[in-house]
Amino acid sequence: MTELPEGTEHHRYLIIGGGPAGLQLSYYLQQAGSDYLTLERAASPGEFFRRFPRHRRLISLNKVHTTSTDPEIRLRWDWNSLLHEPADLPFSDYSREYFPSADDLVRYLGDFARHHRLAVRYDTTVERVEKTDDGFLVRAGGRLLHADCVVVATGWGPPNVPDVRGIEHAVGYEDMSTDPADYAGQRVLILGKGNSGFETASAILGHAAMIHLASPRPMRLAWNTKHPGDVRGHHGAVLDSYQFKTLHAVLDCVIDEIRPVGDRYEVHLTYTHADGETAVMEYETVLRCTGFAMDTSMFAENCRPARVPSGRLPATRTDWQSVDVDGLYFAGTLAQDRDFKKASSAFIDGFRYNLRTLTALLRERYEGAPLPYEKVEADPETLTGVVLDRVNWSSALWTQFEFLCDVIVVDPGAGGARHYQDLPEDHAVQRFGGESHYYTFSLRWGRDAYVDVFAVERHPQPDRAAESAFIHPVVRRYRGGELVEELHLLEDLLAEWRRPDRHVQPLLDFFAADLGR
Repeated sequence: MTELPEGTEHHRYLIIGGGPAGLQLSYYLQQAGSDYLTLERAASPGEFFRRFPRHRRLISLNKVHTTSTDPEIRLRWDWNSLLHEPADLPFSDYSREYFPSADDLVRYLGDFARHHRLAVRYDTTVERVEKTDDGFLVRAGGRLLHADCVVVATGWGPPNVPDVRGIEHAVGYEDMSTDPADYAGQRVLILGKGNSGFETASAILGHAAMIHLASPRPMRLAWNTKHPGDVRGHHGAVLDSYQFKTLHAVLDCVIDEIRPVGDRYEVHLTYTHADGETAVMEYETVLRCTGFAMDTSMFAENCRPARVPSGRLPATRTDWQSVDVDGLYFAGTLAQDRDFKKASSAFIDGFRYNLRTLTALLRERYEGAPLPYEKVEADPETLTGVVLDRVNWSSALWTQFEFLCDVIVVDPGAGGARHYQDLPEDHAVQRFGGESHYYTFSLRWGRDAYVDVFAVERHPQPDRAAESAFIHPVVRRYRGGELVEELHLLEDLLAEWRRPDRHVQPLLDFFAADLGR
């Protein structure tokens, strides 16, 4: 045991960061009766959203009017509410706008923390996190705290600044003017083709004389990738202006140098897909919209976490724990490396479910609370009902497609099965790798079924369900760590997978054949 200085405050869990992820995890731990404390350097929750996005319009949907009255299903299109029961504080009470204001989210987060009386200590900056033999020492706000486990939910830190000669001449997204009139008549280069770049371009489209958005790789449109963090359709006016030759353009290129020349900038670039063609372009303004990175300054050398190759995110295990620092976990936006640019772990609508699962995993490790499961009969009719009930209802499987899954572990000796909910599939395969017979089921897109998402050739026959393009259920059968069989169920426009011929009978037949082996 580490000998602690007198007056050291101890908690089982310390959460660093009082944004949406920190609040959501705080809520779950509080509901479980766990010993936790959340530290937030600002005076109130959601400090990041007081500044960003700069033009104050979120890209997270707030679809107030839906065809369902079921609160669970409505969460599929409510991307801002934190999970709590009873759901008496929905984000829709704060905004009715489809793309709400970030100011409304800030108000919501503050009320959520107060409403649930979460143990958040504000105006408390974490200066240092050190690893000990039995946990961590955290210096914060002039005090020393000890914790068995630290969960970092700080969100993004400093700007991600690309290594470009002359990059200091670019104005950062965090500092740029948001008044479109300041760009009137100017030629503007925007570095970055993500949503912050397109947000900026959309705002100044009617004022700037010319806008170029540039990055080495082609832009990713969300309607193609199904990832909500890629370029969204409401920025279509910028793309229209490019294709209709109105001086604006989207460039795939490497920026070699930004050189000031009088009252303008010469930008030397090399096109990515043009046989090495180079060019020198002139602009009055260069804006840097290249995102953010994690802040590692608070970590001592003995617990500075490994990061992914880009350096922007921590590398995590299947339980959201650092790959090289035992007991150090990540939550929220920082915990997205395993489904990066795929599911929604970077956003509230995704990580709110991840954190529900993380709470169960933490309590299993630190409190000896078994991972919850439901016992079910291992017969075709029961398993078919379990699968169809979940895929037709769960907002977690819907939002975290291709990442979170349910697991059914067949126990031949007991004549039944164990049903676990909302586990990352990579964690499930690792966890149940010693079992000889288990299934995962989740929702997936048919990413190989189309080139043009608006011209999909469909084949609505059950035996061709694997060619479905739209989101649809997929059941996988594992033996140990080996995937031995996979069943796709046909897509459905309204995401209602209960048709006897298309969904029920194929699933019954699958389980009957597999369980009978």
